[in-house]
Amino acid sequence: MKGTRPGSRPIGVFDSGMGGLTVFRELISRLPGEDIIYLGDTARVPYGTRTPETVIRYSFQNSSFLVKKGIKALVVACNTASAVAIDDLKSRLSVPVIGVIEPGARAAARMSAGGKVGIIGTEATINSGSYQRTMREIMPDADIVSKPCPLFVPLVEEGWTSGKITLSVIREYLNTMKRRKVDTLVLGCTHYPLLKEAISEYMGDDTVLIDSAVEVAKEVRKQLRASGLLREGKKKGKYAFFVTDSVDKFRVIGGMFLGRPISNIEHVDIA
Repeated sequence: MKGTRPGSRPIGVFDSGMGGLTVFRELISRLPGEDIIYLGDTARVPYGTRTPETVIRYSFQNSSFLVKKGIKALVVACNTASAVAIDDLKSRLSVPVIGVIEPGARAAARMSAGGKVGIIGTEATINSGSYQRTMREIMPDADIVSKPCPLFVPLVEEGWTSGKITLSVIREYLNTMKRRKVDTLVLGCTHYPLLKEAISEYMGDDTVLIDSAVEVAKEVRKQLRASGLLREGKKKGKYAFFVTDSVDKFRVIGGMFLGRPISNIEHVDIA
């Protein structure tokens, strides 16, 4: 985008599917003047069961597509990609790269009253140990309990965010967290904020839930302002959406994630 002022360029966001729209929702709430391009790699979702090598390859393909769109910053709105590929992306891309793990871990450390922190996510995110390592760097004495919750993603995508089945699955996954009395629980997957009410109902008022989508939006705003790239003013930003699979499915289910109708969706082949 030769001749374009750096601050006027869009923010790029990618996820393995639709969960990253929870991050997108927070970005448009906190940075209303920014243009944002979203890429959902819906043809290859989920990333949580892929090998690290595959996740890194997919992440570079996604990033390259967005960089070619002239973005000024890249948001990796996928916990699995953030856990596995973030260092490689930061070392090879010429734009700032913000993942979801560090902002979420810092918020957990800030909010934890007793140092008992729970972390939930996909198998790949939890098994990578990225959240745990980051938490240890910030809170060396933290008592960390981690648990993969693979059924949460299909529950959300089926629209089952409440009810007996959902509460039963939550109880099965989080009973250890509740017995250990974690005071802070990191929702380490961008799908999980849609289960926030049900999870909070089970865990109780003594457990603070950390929504990484909220924290990453705050971090993006902070970094853009510090680098002089933040767009402020009354003009509302423009949004574009790209998917690697069904546009119609993304429009319907994605609207649930975003909390508003989605238009301007285009199918692309990035493989």
